[in-house]
Amino acid sequence: MATFKRQRGFRIWAISLVAVGFGLLTIKEGGMILFGGEAAHTAAGNYVPFVLWFNFVAGFAYVVAGVGLWLQQRWAVWLAVAIAAATILTFAAFGVHVYSGGAYEQRTVIAMSLRSLVWVTIAAIAWRGLLRRLA
Repeated sequence: MATFKRQRGFRIWAISLVAVGFGLLTIKEGGMILFGGEAAHTAAGNYVPFVLWFNFVAGFAYVVAGVGLWLQQRWAVWLAVAIAAATILTFAAFGVHVYSGGAYEQRTVIAMSLRSLVWVTIAAIAWRGLLRRLA
């Protein structure tokens, strides 16, 4: 491990904070629906259980990735790429669910679009700004 102090650029600083904040919000919101009882389930409408569980569990990975990016760890770049890929795959599975006539909420389409965009952006910035610099 290098003994020099690596400077954290603005982009890495920003994506780290976005990842952690997004993760904490995801855990909070998902947890409220999953563990909040019947009233929370009713308020959530036609949520898709596998999407909800994926997002809830992924929220913890978001926080870990954000901390790793803040600490400029190479593994965090790979975790961000994995999160982006898993999010897109889950969104595709959700699409199959919708295409098959499954019930869903329009806000799930919007949320998964946003999650996909955010994590592809985080992964791209991390790849370009951190992985190449650590090589």
